[in-house]
Amino acid sequence: MPEQRKLAAILAADVVGYSRLTSADEEGTLARMRALRSDLIDPTVEAHNGRVVKRTGDGALVEFRSVVEAVRCAIRVQDAMTERNAGLPPDRHIEFRMGVHLGDVVEESDGDLMGDGVNIAARLEGVAEPGAICLSEDAYRQVKARLNLMVSDLGDTKLKNIAEPVRIYSLKAGTAEPTKQAATAALDTASNLPDKPSIAVLPFTNMSGDLEQEYFVDGMVEDIITALSRFNQLFVIARNSSFVYKGSAVDVKQVGRELGVRYVLEGSVRKAGSRVRITGQLIDAATGAHLWADRFDGELEDVFDLQDRITASVVGAIEPTMRKAEIERSRRKPADNLGAYDLYLQALPHVYTIREVDNRKALDLLNKAIDLDPSYGPALAHAAWCLVQRITRAWPPINHDDLATAISLARRALAAGDDDAVSIVLGGFALVMVGRDYATGLDAVRRAVDLNPGSGFVNAVAGCAQIFGDNLDVGLRHLERAMALGPLDPNFFSHLTVAACARLFGGRPDLAAELAERSLALNAEWDSTYWVLISAYTQLDRLPEARTAAARLMALSPEATIDKYRKYLPIRNPDSLEIVLKGLRQAGLPEGA
Repeated sequence: MPEQRKLAAILAADVVGYSRLTSADEEGTLARMRALRSDLIDPTVEAHNGRVVKRTGDGALVEFRSVVEAVRCAIRVQDAMTERNAGLPPDRHIEFRMGVHLGDVVEESDGDLMGDGVNIAARLEGVAEPGAICLSEDAYRQVKARLNLMVSDLGDTKLKNIAEPVRIYSLKAGTAEPTKQAATAALDTASNLPDKPSIAVLPFTNMSGDLEQEYFVDGMVEDIITALSRFNQLFVIARNSSFVYKGSAVDVKQVGRELGVRYVLEGSVRKAGSRVRITGQLIDAATGAHLWADRFDGELEDVFDLQDRITASVVGAIEPTMRKAEIERSRRKPADNLGAYDLYLQALPHVYTIREVDNRKALDLLNKAIDLDPSYGPALAHAAWCLVQRITRAWPPINHDDLATAISLARRALAAGDDDAVSIVLGGFALVMVGRDYATGLDAVRRAVDLNPGSGFVNAVAGCAQIFGDNLDVGLRHLERAMALGPLDPNFFSHLTVAACARLFGGRPDLAAELAERSLALNAEWDSTYWVLISAYTQLDRLPEARTAAARLMALSPEATIDKYRKYLPIRNPDSLEIVLKGLRQAGLPEGA
């Protein structure tokens, strides 16, 4: 292809202090970077229709057809990095600087880009603060009316080797806010909304020009509506109501007001030969902010199979996205308006960190929610999960008998949440992990998956319960499905660790070590990963590495002893438990009392 000149949106990014990170821990930093590329960066670029032009050791240059997509992609990556760095010491943070510019570029025959458009984007990235995105005036002009951004005007700035000063706007990750008008609309809309999260799925736009594909598009949307309706914690607008907008240009905020929903899912379909591409995006109807976007490619030979895959992917991605958005919504509400539901939502971030201090905060909020509504299944189930976290890690007790309390909460959750897959799976999980009631617990997690097979969270928890309950193959299938449904899940590392347990218990320490190492590349501070890795290393006769991992485990959990692991590890199969204890003993952990 001869070189050609064109207008393009360019995103340039690099890692802050890359040489410092690699000099301190080259192998670990490279492993984390590989995991970030495969689990976060590449899928996010793909979802926003970007093309990676080139990579360097610490950065990348990406081309987008739309500045809006470039900025959305940058925000998504920066926000995800904020979540992934949470809980890590500052010297282990991986932070990106980014620059976005709209300008002329020359595309070479090999696909490389040259010209001022690329140079300006690179210089913008160079002046950005860690975690920030710098936009040129040309880029900002294109997005300011379409995205709700809180930016700092840095004024006209002289950039190295750029002839004329460039006006720069800086956007910090996590600072996207609604405008005053959007905030007013949010208040107006909120008064008419159901108490539970509410969503409308609009008819997708047929971009192919092939009217014969309308049935496919409409059928797919109907499947998504049906799947979402299986979440009893969601209020989903019925098909006949949302399809009144078919064929017309809509204002999402107006749709939100007219249908009384907080969220709108919209999308499009483009067909080329036997291939079809479907894009979807989830929008906050009150503010117009985009919360999630993705695209799906497949063949039309098996329409129903493609519909199933798309529906499963959309539902799996929307569930955690909506939970996160609801958590943020509850935080903005005045304290005197908080009910059991909002207390539960505020507890969730503390539940998920699996840290002792956060665990206490979560239990305090959940107990208040239970006091307000003693039969509220989600609060009961998550309180049981918090106590499982404490018991299996031998953290200081909250009550005089945390074990009995956890079992009681789990049974109450199962009784209260007979059609709520999340409450059922967590109740069953608690009975398996600390109650050792394998019949009731495993039956509950199976029922939860049957109720909502499209939930990544339900599959992950069920997989963990099955693996520790000695159903390794079933558990692995659930874990693999959870990872497929949530490739950008901030807790992806925990899925890898539990899958490593299954491989360890199943006689494949080589695969267990590989999965545990991938988990540590995403989160090196989670103590559970180390006892899996130590056991795998000792089985592989890699004793020096096992001892290094043991030292790290002791630094994270000074109270760790063989006796405590024997007492608290919820491993049903005694042979599997012995593999772990033997490995820990060989690596030098103390026996304890």
